[in-house]
Amino acid sequence: MSALMYEPVMNLSRGEVVESIHFGSIAVVDAQNQLVAWHGSPDVVTFLRSSAKPFQALPFIENGGAEAYHLSPREIALICSSHTGTDDHKATVESIQHKAGVKESDLLCGVHPPLHQKTAEALRDRGEVPTPNRHNCSGKHTGMVAYARLKGYPYSLDNLPYIDVNHPIQLEIKQTFAEMCGLKLSDIHVGVDGCSAPNFAVPLRSAAYGLARLCDPSSLPASRAAACQKITSAMLANPDMVGGPDSFDTELMRALKGKVLAKGGAEGYQVMGVAPGAVGEGSPALGIAFKISDGDLASHSRGRGDSHGAARPLVAIEILRQLNVINPDELAMLADYGPNLRLENFRRIHVGQAYPCFQLQRS
Repeated sequence: MSALMYEPVMNLSRGEVVESIHFGSIAVVDAQNQLVAWHGSPDVVTFLRSSAKPFQALPFIENGGAEAYHLSPREIALICSSHTGTDDHKATVESIQHKAGVKESDLLCGVHPPLHQKTAEALRDRGEVPTPNRHNCSGKHTGMVAYARLKGYPYSLDNLPYIDVNHPIQLEIKQTFAEMCGLKLSDIHVGVDGCSAPNFAVPLRSAAYGLARLCDPSSLPASRAAACQKITSAMLANPDMVGGPDSFDTELMRALKGKVLAKGGAEGYQVMGVAPGAVGEGSPALGIAFKISDGDLASHSRGRGDSHGAARPLVAIEILRQLNVINPDELAMLADYGPNLRLENFRRIHVGQAYPCFQLQRS
């Protein structure tokens, strides 16, 4: 991807000198697929990573998975999550598995320590080894196995594994994702995610369109519209399941109280869905997708539990500010994330600033 498709989005200064610059591209699209605002190139093609999870859950929910297994909204939210591996998250994954007849050993996501630092420390202190249910993608994988069981498909390594790009549920997920984003199957680039499931690379504006339709599914068939509403309402009502303590997605959704759906992904990717009416009576739903070109390394994360760096949340808040989605009280609640951050050294001496350096272009 040409670097020329990305433009500066965040400066980091030391004293009066700009020391580092993060680049990115942004697309804001409405539910009629009209490009509303942008920065850089809205046509940048890049992987959604974990931002794809609500779309990956959609066929399961649309085909009655929540009803078949009596899933609660909290459990639906966890299937769409990148959770931080707390005891509550683990218990919720186990509840889904118990209801759906899924075993932890069925999951092919791998293993990593909990992303929540205090939980990881507690496990170490009691000598407990992390298992797949602590993985941030265990909800998504449990949902995929549950869907394969619902449809009567094979799903283990002994047969055709559910994470294979040619497995029937992965083909359904790709087809559904293409339809939501207004794309042909041939337009979607497929790669392997960090959790070993297939993942999709599409233009930012296409992903943003998918988010706008997820938040305003009024033009979709009734069954899909109902599934979109189940997913968005579950995530908005249970932000602690979508991320967890110190997660930007969780804190943003808590602060904005139903106005904005948020789902971050690895390598500096973020999607947000603005609900209809969030900016005032009659305001349209909006989908927002952006990418920090350098992957937003966590070197400036200021010690938060969120595994991403500072650029992604700072840019997200500034986009919402420029779109008039976020008010001063909400900005104050999210001040630890942006849009202007005080940078300190290890002695807590003020040494610089992190701040946005872009202005959205409007149609």
